[in-house]
Amino acid sequence: MRPALWHRVLFSAWTRPVLLIVILLVVWDLAIRLFGIKPYLIPAPEAVVRQLIVEWPRLWRESLVTTYATLGGFALSILFGIPMALMIAYSRTVESFVYPLLVFSQSVPKIAIAPLFVVWFGFGIIPKVICAFMLGFFPVVVSTVAGFKSVEPDMLDLARSMKASKLSTFMRISLPQAMPSLFAGLKVSVTLAVVGAVVGEFVGSNSGIGYLLQIANGNFDLPLMFAALTVLSGIGVLLFVAVDVVERLMIPWHASHRNDFTATA
Repeated sequence: MRPALWHRVLFSAWTRPVLLIVILLVVWDLAIRLFGIKPYLIPAPEAVVRQLIVEWPRLWRESLVTTYATLGGFALSILFGIPMALMIAYSRTVESFVYPLLVFSQSVPKIAIAPLFVVWFGFGIIPKVICAFMLGFFPVVVSTVAGFKSVEPDMLDLARSMKASKLSTFMRISLPQAMPSLFAGLKVSVTLAVVGAVVGEFVGSNSGIGYLLQIANGNFDLPLMFAALTVLSGIGVLLFVAVDVVERLMIPWHASHRNDFTATA
């Protein structure tokens, strides 16, 4: 392989995170060996990898439960968050009434009110979906409102001067300019939805990665705990990448993807 090609492969966008993870694992292992850290404090990387392999069927089964709850909460965040953001962005009355309540709702710790969802809805998937929704809803609303309010007034004036309808102005000017902010909120929302699903599993559940973390913590099984955290991180990364791929497909013209769009074209 030629040096230039090898350099491109080694330092590509997909290779860098893998290289960083390998470096962190090496530093982790060296720190344990050099400082003599006991296994009951921090397990060795090989112990975590071994637990990942041994417990993989169980980890996979529990990760599906957490993923379903995350996707449900994320879908509700989109379903309710975007219409709410539109009402706030285009109505000062709605903004004055609703926006303070949204901010107030975010100041309430979700772990404190999650037991209420268990009392109201039982130990099924619904409390976990609601927790995921409550954490993922606010970023969608805030980012979408910021996106629609940042539309250039000159473009709107130009559309009005050309007798464009409100729907046409919205579809051709407002929505495209707000899409980058919308997707920025969706990326934050999907990662917070994972956290919300785990919070729901901590409070009351008999399945999911959060439930498995509780079992590992109660048994002082640190390798299993680290393995579950690894799987949980993987869920968040995969969902973030999925939203990023959708963003690249829908707004390839945006500055953050302009190089990829030019190369493809």
